[in-house]
Amino acid sequence: MANPISGGQVHLRHEGDIAVITIDNPPVNNSTDAVRRGLLAALAQIDTAGTRAVVLTGAGRNLMAGADLHELENEPTEPTLPQVTSALESCAVPVIAIVKGHTLGGGLELALACDARLATADALLGLPEVTVGIIPGAGGTQRLPRAVGLPKALEMIVGGKPIKATEAQALGLVDTLFESEEEADQLAEALDFARDYQGGKRPLSARDVAPADEGELAAQAKKLIARSRGLPSASVAAETVLLAGKLSFADAVAHERRQFLALRGSEAAKALRYLFFAERGEPYTPAEPVQPRTIERIAVIGAGTMGSGIALCALNAGCRVDLLELNGDALEAGVGRIKSELESDVSRQRLSAEKRDAILARLTPTQDFDIVAEADLVVEAIIEDLGAKQGLFQNLAQRVSDTTLLATNTSYLDIDRIAEGIAHPERILGLHFFSPAHRMSLLEIVKGGATSDENLMTALGFAKRLKKKAIVVGNAWGFVGNRLYAAYRRQCEFLMEEGASPEQIDAAIEGFGFAMGPFKVADMSGLDIAWRMRQQTADTRHLRRYVGIPDLLCEAGRLGRKTGKGYYLYGDDKRPASDPDVAGIIADYRAEHGIETHTFTDDEIQQRAVMALVNEALLLLAEGVCRRAEDIDIALAHGYGFPRRRGGPVFIARQLGQEKLNQALEALAQASGKGHERGDATLLTPDAGPAEE
Repeated sequence: MANPISGGQVHLRHEGDIAVITIDNPPVNNSTDAVRRGLLAALAQIDTAGTRAVVLTGAGRNLMAGADLHELENEPTEPTLPQVTSALESCAVPVIAIVKGHTLGGGLELALACDARLATADALLGLPEVTVGIIPGAGGTQRLPRAVGLPKALEMIVGGKPIKATEAQALGLVDTLFESEEEADQLAEALDFARDYQGGKRPLSARDVAPADEGELAAQAKKLIARSRGLPSASVAAETVLLAGKLSFADAVAHERRQFLALRGSEAAKALRYLFFAERGEPYTPAEPVQPRTIERIAVIGAGTMGSGIALCALNAGCRVDLLELNGDALEAGVGRIKSELESDVSRQRLSAEKRDAILARLTPTQDFDIVAEADLVVEAIIEDLGAKQGLFQNLAQRVSDTTLLATNTSYLDIDRIAEGIAHPERILGLHFFSPAHRMSLLEIVKGGATSDENLMTALGFAKRLKKKAIVVGNAWGFVGNRLYAAYRRQCEFLMEEGASPEQIDAAIEGFGFAMGPFKVADMSGLDIAWRMRQQTADTRHLRRYVGIPDLLCEAGRLGRKTGKGYYLYGDDKRPASDPDVAGIIADYRAEHGIETHTFTDDEIQQRAVMALVNEALLLLAEGVCRRAEDIDIALAHGYGFPRRRGGPVFIARQLGQEKLNQALEALAQASGKGHERGDATLLTPDAGPAEE
């Protein structure tokens, strides 16, 4: 008989002499005050004299997918999760956990406090707390090393990546995998296991930590911390895990809890929680409910680097793809890129040979333009030329149905001009992928003036299938991402003109948390790309401050990594090295223009660059290019390597408050000079958080 406890979020029932505790907090059984109270109440209610064992499970797909991150915004309340794990461990009879679905964070800590663990074959187990700026706080840093050893525990806790149930079983973290895929049968298996269980109480806290080479552990921890790109929780997690075996379990767990409580209120943790919720908000809400269509077959026009990358995205998502390229050599090269990427995944054991073959079977390379008639969606990925795209769309409109979605991958061009004169313009929009398209998670969905909500929601559904982080943006030059980056790069060029070297600027930006500084990025992309863009706007150059140094580099044949020299010099290893010739070009330019230089600190460089992003974000919001302020931070985090631990320019601006934000915007305006347009600080409420829908 089931006895509901704690408002129905935890249930207790008995199956003969086996007690079954079920966490029932949809949708993912997150840990909350009510759940923790319910677990303690259920354990207290069990008559251990007449009970052989306890089975702990979760309703639905998961045991527990972790903490409710909203709780971390407030002071912790009792009962805490450590009190629950302690109660599980000290229960007089064995407790057996059913690990299923996403058993992460606090969910895995519950399972680790049990005496045995059974798992579904598709379960994922992990302690990913570092990714939201904290560390496990209920014994996870100490119990996991006792279960899987210190090297694997470091990898799981500092790296934050979950493992599959099959690996967990091989490591000894899971005792056995269920044979059945049916929930009722799995419970029956668990009950049989509990009735036959002879292991008694075997808490991990009482187990010794397997010895490991301290030098190797230190080297491993250093590598894992480096990959975190300055995330404070990573170094704290590594230090805490390595206490296992050095301190008593009680002392190490007390240390873990202190560190957990200290980190939960840190700026990095707040920023990461902010992004967590922002990324889960709805990118677009239609005015009226609509029924989006499902995209099954797409045609990609253009087999270059971008086109083949888009095709690979869709193939990996299970779509049929027609890759159309009129140039036979280019088509062959595009197919070659797709095959090469798939072969790489096979060699790294990310993909089986059978799945590779199935993916390629859905690809149709073709030079036959009429094939577009079969597509649900056509994505063009040809040269960035308005006339060429207009001609292509006119051609497409004559060959596809009136409901076929037509998308351009343009980075800068006006969607409405591309759609001019085409019947049913409501089906035309932008799908701006970022290179490499099969790896970068950001996708800008550009709403044209006539784009219908039905087609917009269809595109959003397609983006979700591709596992892209989509934002909906307005039809404006550079949309959101490229316009933000242009403002940031321009400010870095101002700093270079005023006295900072490219090397210092890059180092300061990388110190802030970006993977690469702006001048290294420019070299990697090719300086000639931005040069061509600048040449197209030469007639309006006089209206704003203009730095001519990048043009001089291009005129000198320094086009970046592909030519072996740009802002940096590149040898056979392709690593950037300082080049005195660049310093000479910059010095001559400053002298010719009478520029009085001065020195900058790294903090000053970082502030100027970030405030340039903040200012441009305010301009985008004022113009309505963004529907949600949080989309700006999502775009930069997913498309441009903005450090997640910093949140983003919108998050940073809100933390400053109105007075400090206005002061910083004014200082930026004074430094930027002619043509600078200052953003309106009142568009951001300092204490506002991401909208939840």
